[in-house]
Amino acid sequence: MSFTNNPGRFAGLLYVLTSIVGFFAMGYVPGRLIVHGNAAATANNIATFETLFRLGIAGDLIGHAGFIFVALALYDLLKGVDQRHASLMVILIVVSVPIAFLNELNSIAALVLVRGADFLSIFEKPQRDALAMLFLNLHSHGFGIAEIFWGLWLFPLGLLVYRSGFFPRILGVLLMARCFTYVVESLTSLLLPQYEDIVSRWMMPLRFGELVFMFWLLIMGAKPNPLAAPASSASVG
Repeated sequence: MSFTNNPGRFAGLLYVLTSIVGFFAMGYVPGRLIVHGNAAATANNIATFETLFRLGIAGDLIGHAGFIFVALALYDLLKGVDQRHASLMVILIVVSVPIAFLNELNSIAALVLVRGADFLSIFEKPQRDALAMLFLNLHSHGFGIAEIFWGLWLFPLGLLVYRSGFFPRILGVLLMARCFTYVVESLTSLLLPQYEDIVSRWMMPLRFGELVFMFWLLIMGAKPNPLAAPASSASVG
């Protein structure tokens, strides 16, 4: 398995590594520390496992920054299919990064409240715990905003994969379907939160498209079809 000679495998490797960091920061850490509906227990977990919480913040920052390089690797792989769509794909990811970075301030604010700095002494601990939970909830809603762009970038990517000729077309269809789930779930959370769980369950089967594409890249790889440029240069010689 060569990552240097196969640009698809290189992009897949970046994709998988970045996704592992993202899962740790956005899945494992919140699941380990946040107790929904219980501000006191959540604050106690953060105080007890402060290093883990800080690693989660760092993982979020690294993961989001790393996705820029994933998008650039995919751009190099697919720009020959349609450069305009490949550029749009990168732009949509780049737009999501500052949103996600600023959103981490909510986690930092929660940590400051839990640690109980001197200037917060006017607040009782239950009040600080409640405020920390508020910032953690804002952090979750901030990801809901960023998710719109995490979905939108998959549409031009899916279109490029579908039209590429060196990927199975079904991968492009799955990526565009995954775009739909991100956007619908994010807007449902914002507009109709009472239906969020129902919509999430209905969308579950469509969530795996991005994962399938990621591991296809890593295992099978991909190389762009050779262009006509070498033939024309040969005719000149």
